[in-house]
Amino acid sequence: MSGTSTSGHNGTDPSPAGIDSSGVTAWFGAHVPEAVAPLEFALIAGGHSNLTFSVTDSAGSRWVLRRPPLGQVLASAHDMSREHRIISALGPTAVPVPHTHGLCEDDSVNGAPFYVMDFVDGTVVRTQADAETLDASQRRRAGESLVDVMADIHAVDVDAVGLGELGRKADYLARQLKRWNGQFEKSDEQVPGGLDLPAVTRAHDRLSQLIPAQHGASIVHGDYRLDNCMLGPDGSVVAVLDWEICTLGDPMADIGLLSVYWTDPGDDAVLPQASPTALEGFPTKAELVTRYAERSGRDCSDIDYYIAFGYWKLTCIIAGVYARYAGGAMGDVPEEQVAGFKQMLDTLSDHTTEAVDGLR
Repeated sequence: MSGTSTSGHNGTDPSPAGIDSSGVTAWFGAHVPEAVAPLEFALIAGGHSNLTFSVTDSAGSRWVLRRPPLGQVLASAHDMSREHRIISALGPTAVPVPHTHGLCEDDSVNGAPFYVMDFVDGTVVRTQADAETLDASQRRRAGESLVDVMADIHAVDVDAVGLGELGRKADYLARQLKRWNGQFEKSDEQVPGGLDLPAVTRAHDRLSQLIPAQHGASIVHGDYRLDNCMLGPDGSVVAVLDWEICTLGDPMADIGLLSVYWTDPGDDAVLPQASPTALEGFPTKAELVTRYAERSGRDCSDIDYYIAFGYWKLTCIIAGVYARYAGGAMGDVPEEQVAGFKQMLDTLSDHTTEAVDGLR
């Protein structure tokens, strides 16, 4: 990772950019008294999403610290207090989340808000190589557990756990269609000559005409997929990660988007990292939907709409990524990388068109 910390980093501080070791160590002393200084910090995941660091004390105990990206502009997109609130509220429920130790909103400590939670030991499956470390029974269990945990997320009584005001409960799909269409239009303006994807706008209009009745109001993770969960030794989900865009709304949106990410044997992956589930042992996407219907008690007969919506939403998200690269916002990027995002975007647009045209 490159870049200069905005958190009081200095030449004598060996910790990674984004960590002020003296400030964070002092905070740990007050809020995680079992931690034995000195502390060591290492970046686990970085980029334009929230940064995740491991924190290891001199006794070998480990925690995780989450903070916004370096040089962030839109604070609302990386709201630490919201993410901490969600995970803390889910702690007493059946949803597997790490125990939280506290939230720091004093920027003088580390240059930006952060929160600390337990370190969960497990496996994150992002690539085919990751999936190949699991045997067929572990892969089967991973798929089944992924759906079971999703059903548990959707079964949480949001008012009882204090999340009833997390977002508006009604008209979820209409609000999402408006939001992401607005994002797509901004992306179109950022690219010289435009994106030239009228099919995405047509899909938006068609999806807006066919909105089904909402399936109640629950927590919606918003990006629920295999590599946003951590697996234990038998393949079961031991922690759900990345709650950044979680809100309240129609739970079917999560199973629809999971179906988009999930690749069956012989299918083309919608994204490069979405292919691991094509390996032998993983359930098919049809089996996932059937299990979700049984586990949640929901009627999934309109799943095709939610899959089409998932394709469309993902297309809008990738359009934003491509626009940032093509418009020069990411600096000097190799042409082949920009072209790769454009090819991904065109493929997703085709998938969206096919899925929306199949709706009645």
